[in-house]
Amino acid sequence: MKAKAKPRVGISMGDPSGIGPEIIAASLRSSKVKAVLRPIVFGDAGVFRSPVFAGVNADLRAITSLRPGDRRPGRPSLAGGKAQLAYIEAAVDAARRFEIEAICTGPVSKEQITRAGTRFVGHTELLAAAFHCEVLMLMDGPKLKVALATNHLPLSKVPRALSVPGLTSQLKLLSATLRPLLRRAPRIAVCGVNPHAGEGGFLGREEAKVIGPAVRKARAAGVRCAGPFAADGLFSLSGVRPYDVVLAMFHDQGLVVTKALDFERTVNVTLGLPVPRTSPDHGVAYRLAGKGKASAQPMIHALLKAAELAASPARLALSAASVVRSAALSSNFAIGPQ
Repeated sequence: MKAKAKPRVGISMGDPSGIGPEIIAASLRSSKVKAVLRPIVFGDAGVFRSPVFAGVNADLRAITSLRPGDRRPGRPSLAGGKAQLAYIEAAVDAARRFEIEAICTGPVSKEQITRAGTRFVGHTELLAAAFHCEVLMLMDGPKLKVALATNHLPLSKVPRALSVPGLTSQLKLLSATLRPLLRRAPRIAVCGVNPHAGEGGFLGREEAKVIGPAVRKARAAGVRCAGPFAADGLFSLSGVRPYDVVLAMFHDQGLVVTKALDFERTVNVTLGLPVPRTSPDHGVAYRLAGKGKASAQPMIHALLKAAELAASPARLALSAASVVRSAALSSNFAIGPQ
């Protein structure tokens, strides 16, 4: 019987001055990673020739050829900022050409990419625009799964970004994408945005005017969801135990908890794309770059999750869930100078 081919996973290097190159190289030496995927790394020619990548068996695709001064560990540069974006775009192009079955992104600096001339909010938003899909960021950990209703948004703008149609659509997407993986409808808990979920309106009205109605609409459409719940109580072990996943209203409401529970094994997964995308749940860590102190475990788990999703029979169902909601979505985010 012919062995099933290992999925091809495209890996964007991230910031060449951050810990991305060393944790990717270390991950690709892992026997667990070697056993489940075929890596294609999009990065810099000079980094590939450096001792960091010595002995790494992968398809190394040089997208840039930076000067040594532009790729020094711990010393970000404008050229390196542009390069980070180029690696992501190369991985996206490879996915569009069906050269890879999944994407795993190395850590980038939003600040450095933006300083280099392109307004960059995050991978999630870029991928939504690139594939013209409605997407959700999911922090997928062994103890807790948390999706985000808003991603990289200033806290002051969160309440205005929440809407009944938007939250209803997100709950439907979350249910549709997790159903084939769980082989049943997921049980979703929905957080409030205010302390104590608004305390009956005394501490805010978003729960009564927006979040609650969205939960009811989604439930009427067949989604197994409940809330809004006060986040502080929900994220206790007894509070979250009946549910498979939580929909948090803003970035830190969800990420603080997942990273505190299991930093190394929690993986950032983008739901709704036609191709699985994962990443480790940390940043560029310039202070650790080049010192051999950065743990490769988060990247190892991100790669293993990418391979798992790419090889899963549920992948087709996940792809089918990435339906274009409207042409207007692509105008909100764009690759290139802003």
